[in-house]
Amino acid sequence: MTDDVVDVAVVGAGPVGLTLAALLGQAGRSVVVLERHPALYGLPRAASFDGEVLRLLAGLGLAEELLPTLHVQEAYQWSDAAGEVLLSLESRLVGDSGWPDLLMFHQPVLERALHARCGSLPSVEVRLGAAVTGLDRAEDEVRLVTAEGGTVRARYVVGCDGGNSFVRTALGIDEDDLGFAEPWLVCDFVLRRPAAELGLPSALQVGDPDGPTTIFTTGAGRQRFCFMLDDADVGREIADAEVWRRVERHLTPADADVERVATYTFRSLVARRWRDGRVLLAGDAAHRMPPFLGQGMCSGMRDAANLAFKLDLVSTGAQDPGVLDTYQSEREPHVRALTATSIALGRRHTLTDHALARERDDAMRATRDSLREPERIRLPDLGPGLHGPGGGALSVQGRVDDGRRAGLLDQVVGGGFRLLLLGDDFPDVDVTALRAAGVTTTGIGKSAGDGVVADLDGTLHRWFDRLGATAVAVRPDHYVLAAGPDAGEVARALLRVVAPPVAGSVSRARRSSTGRAAGTR
Repeated sequence: MTDDVVDVAVVGAGPVGLTLAALLGQAGRSVVVLERHPALYGLPRAASFDGEVLRLLAGLGLAEELLPTLHVQEAYQWSDAAGEVLLSLESRLVGDSGWPDLLMFHQPVLERALHARCGSLPSVEVRLGAAVTGLDRAEDEVRLVTAEGGTVRARYVVGCDGGNSFVRTALGIDEDDLGFAEPWLVCDFVLRRPAAELGLPSALQVGDPDGPTTIFTTGAGRQRFCFMLDDADVGREIADAEVWRRVERHLTPADADVERVATYTFRSLVARRWRDGRVLLAGDAAHRMPPFLGQGMCSGMRDAANLAFKLDLVSTGAQDPGVLDTYQSEREPHVRALTATSIALGRRHTLTDHALARERDDAMRATRDSLREPERIRLPDLGPGLHGPGGGALSVQGRVDDGRRAGLLDQVVGGGFRLLLLGDDFPDVDVTALRAAGVTTTGIGKSAGDGVVADLDGTLHRWFDRLGATAVAVRPDHYVLAAGPDAGEVARALLRVVAPPVAGSVSRARRSSTGRAAGTR
């Protein structure tokens, strides 16, 4: 790229930064990613994501590549020190997003796939070994300076540079400490035989007051063990002999090789501001949560999806820059709710007082015995922002058929902004105006027809029934913008967001990012 002003500069080439860059590049925006390390990190850190994130990755064309490397979790379990299972949270093989509820992965595989996707997009450039050391803001752009003296000028900058974010520090943004800080030892292994053959737990937290432990599979052929440490152990070098001693009930050197040993202090911190003019924060730069719910990286990926389409709306002139304020208003309540749940799980898990641990186990046992159906993790809706009546929840994806092919809704209809309508007759909907604004309009019926897809298993009809809706407007991040019984009003709510101003604007209909496909209007 030249020294021209790019649409967005992303600081940090982890999963969040690369996802944001790929989404923006797929929408046609010019992006430069600046990463301080000379290569992708190459070692595992995050280990799980959910169906919502896999749906996002599928929209980037990565699902088929990643699936063979993933491990699908069917349940997340909790046992007492003696091994009795006191809690089993169900993970559906097909969840609301159309994919499994919980998947385990190897982070370097994900980062390589995202990096390659960015490399395939002509408007995206990833610069490795480019540490950002300066940030200067003007009225209409931001100038970043790198350690080797390079510069990047961008209309917007997003700091995806982790918990020790340079961008957050440069902006002088403080963090709220939500009160959880625990040191843990994390040990990753490459298995020589399948985990099932070795009898390894798939996803288990052991509430042992003498040593809280977490064990789970982290993708095909890999296993992670996490052990809570005493404060005195923080910063101490952990020898391989100690690692093998800690895992000897489950693994021996004949079964696996040590891939990584690291000590972490799991924290709970939220930045007080996620936007300062033309500079924004995402992922760990904006928030950190303990890993007990497996939602840390997922939250960062949601940040990327939320920001990408809003930055695109601003770039095309469809929305005023003030729409970027809805990023924090929507995402922060979601993040804080998940962080609170994760902290609660962590505090319950890390009890070291034997009497309190017995009380906890007895209470969990009583709850388990009283349940009539399996428990399941339920995620919150968005906070207030760029959505209207009936909006704010994650949309549901089912299998459909347009008469030429069958598949998940996104695969058949495409991404971008979508208006989903029950039936095949929409007299109150201005389909022409929606098409001109780049919106895909699709009927949901019992059988396929012109502009109508067949709802193969009834998933979408059941969802519409729960919403009490005949029309649902869906945003590019797969959250509902508006829903209700008046299709015309839902369509108008969508047009108010996506239709650009009449004067001096560029029609969104020309853009390739709208995801129009067969079976749509």
